[in-house]
Amino acid sequence: MVKSAINPDLAATLKVVASGCSALQDDWWVFGGAAMALAGVPGLDPPDVDLIVSERDAATLITTWSAQVETGAPSPLFRSKVFARTRIAPLPIEIMAGFEVYEGGAWSTVRPATRQLAAFNAGAIFIPTPAEQAQICRRFGRPKDLARVDVLQALG
Repeated sequence: MVKSAINPDLAATLKVVASGCSALQDDWWVFGGAAMALAGVPGLDPPDVDLIVSERDAATLITTWSAQVETGAPSPLFRSKVFARTRIAPLPIEIMAGFEVYEGGAWSTVRPATRQLAAFNAGAIFIPTPAEQAQICRRFGRPKDLARVDVLQALG
């Protein structure tokens, strides 16, 4: 279990996530800035909570949370087979299934290989290990992601 560094809005949103994800059938992860904060990266105030889930679990969460499925064009760097957003908590929750990143001239799947229980007292929250989060940040290649690699590696 890792030590987290989270603010009150993130904590309240993660409580909703823990409750809503407790009955999912497949592995799932909190991802991105929220996962980094849960891993212990200091000074982060994520604007949302990203979830990577299976397509069937995405359907469950979309129904449970009355999430809005977004069908617009993907960004040049990221896309998902399913992308939905809900605002049932202080921070928006983004549900992603079939998440991919464009790297090396092709789309490749982003599905964590590690699944670590984060220290959070309102239910089970799973994140990729800090070392894997650092690897994913390198894959994304954006300045904000690359700036977090060293901190994540030190935590891993």
